Amino acid sequence: MGLLTDLPASRTEPDGSVVVRVLGYNIRSLRDDRAALVRVIRACAPDLLLLQEAPRFFRWRKAAAWLARETDLVYVTGGAPAAGPMILSSLRALVERSEDVLLPLTPGLHRRGLAMAVLRIGGARLGVLSCHLSLASDERYRQSGALLDQAQALGAPHTVVAGDLNEPPGGRSFRRLSGRLRDAHAVRPWGLEHTSPADRPHQRIDAVLTTDGVEVLGCGVPVGLPAVSDADLRAASDHLPVLAALRIPAA
Repeated sequence: MGLLTDLPASRTEPDGSVVVRVLGYNIRSLRDDRAALVRVIRACAPDLLLLQEAPRFFRWRKAAAWLARETDLVYVTGGAPAAGPMILSSLRALVERSEDVLLPLTPGLHRRGLAMAVLRIGGARLGVLSCHLSLASDERYRQSGALLDQAQALGAPHTVVAGDLNEPPGGRSFRRLSGRLRDAHAVRPWGLEHTSPADRPHQRIDAVLTTDGVEVLGCGVPVGLPAVSDADLRAASDHLPVLAALRIPAA
């Protein structure tokens, strides 16, 4: 396990590549301690915040605007149009295009979707996708295939996916994803591993995944960050966040 100080800060390298910090976080529709959530996000200093269970019902835009304002980020896409996944970014990112996709609905189950964007950060061009897969195994497996298709369809030279996969690394949907994408925590573990539930984490069902060509500098649960207490992490949501530092080659 790496030290928290080992995770690089955002920067542009002399060769034109960029180091970006990506935070994946299931925030349970802001139903928990909002002040703790803001402290956690700000301490992680993400360039890209890929949310699951973001506000998506009554006045969801107002709630999304509040979160963006409190964390010094801007809304990119998602929320209600994506059935929960959402993307926020720092001002480093220039949005080339964005799209929200609703996945096929299985009667009796929750609607699921994908929030997607193609961004430019410095000299790099990056596809970004936030997802929250089904609790039902068969539907989850179908959604994992759709996710891979949509990630490829973004057409970006490099892609980063973050999400609540509702399945540990040994599950068939997780294996399907990590067969085409790289599981960032498995590539370079950092911080802690388990993400759920926040008050007694014992399973890793949240992940950051990347296409080949993205260099993983570290990925894991940011336990021990300055200005963030264990109490904040437990109070902010029922999931722990996953923070990754990635080096993206120049386009």
